[in-house]
This record gives sequence, structure tokens and C-alpha cells, in this order.
Amino acid sequence: MGLPDHHLTDGERVVHSFHPHWKRLVGPFLALVLVVAASSAAIYFIPNDYEYSGIARIAVAVVSVVALVLLTFVPYLRWKTTGYTLTTHRFTISTGVLSKSQDDIPLAKVNSVSSDQTLMERVLGSGTLKVESASERGVIDYRDIPKIQTIRADLFRLVEDASDGVVDGH
Repeated sequence: MGLPDHHLTDGERVVHSFHPHWKRLVGPFLALVLVVAASSAAIYFIPNDYEYSGIARIAVAVVSVVALVLLTFVPYLRWKTTGYTLTTHRFTISTGVLSKSQDDIPLAKVNSVSSDQTLMERVLGSGTLKVESASERGVIDYRDIPKIQTIRADLFRLVEDASDGVVDGH
């Protein structure tokens, strides 16, 4: 995960590289448990003496596999293929399962950095990072950032260093 070394500019180094917070996987995990339990119960309660019991079990299995793919595997792939990388020169957001999208925000173009956390997010240590850049996009919200306070503080420090012309604390 993160930017490969050949994508970094001279003197640029990776400070943080991470996926969205694991809380995004709670819903898909619960869906996995629910689908497996429901399909197991459905297959178990189909009577053996029923004329179409084999077809009914196959139908339950097919519906279960489709539900598992849509409710668990696809959200997991989205989580796994979403990456945030904070370097000494930029903040990069990479997303995409089949096609890839990458946004780079040069730290020199960042005007302000702030964060929001609900009570549950405070307990989990995640939150929403708000980055205001000098572009047409204005304020950009990045949800479910893990270790939000550390990321916000490091991003703010790097933005301050970039505005002072200091790179990497030198």
C-alpha cells in the first residue's frame, strides 16, 4: 500500500500510508454472518422428501453466494483498494477496484486542516478529515480516517513546513 518509491519526487518521503478505518468492515462482516446463518437455516429446513429439494438448495446457495459477493466481498475490496498516503510533499488518495483513481493534493496548496469526530468515532480513534485546498474543489471531506488526531497533526505540521519552505523539518 502507499506510493511506490518510483512515484516519489526527489527528497519526498512517505510519512503515513493507510486504509480507511476498519469500522467500514463491520457492516459487511455482520452481513456475512447473517447470510451464512440464513442460508444454512434455509438449506437445513428444506424437507428431504420435497420433490424439488435439490433445486431449492441450489437456489438458496446461488442467492447466498450473490448476496455474499455484493454485501461482503465488494465492500471489502473497496476498503482494501482505498488508500491514503501522506508524504512530505502531498496527500494522495487512491481508490478503485477495477479502475483506479488517484488524487494528489500538494501540501503547498492546502489552506487549512481540520477534523470532526462523533462520540463513537472518538472511542474508535477515527474521524473525518477536512482539507481545504486552493483549488476549485474547496473543502474536501475524507471519512473514516484512522488515528485521526495523529494524521491531522502531522498533516498540519507538514502544511506549515511547506508554507515556510521547509521540507522534512530541515
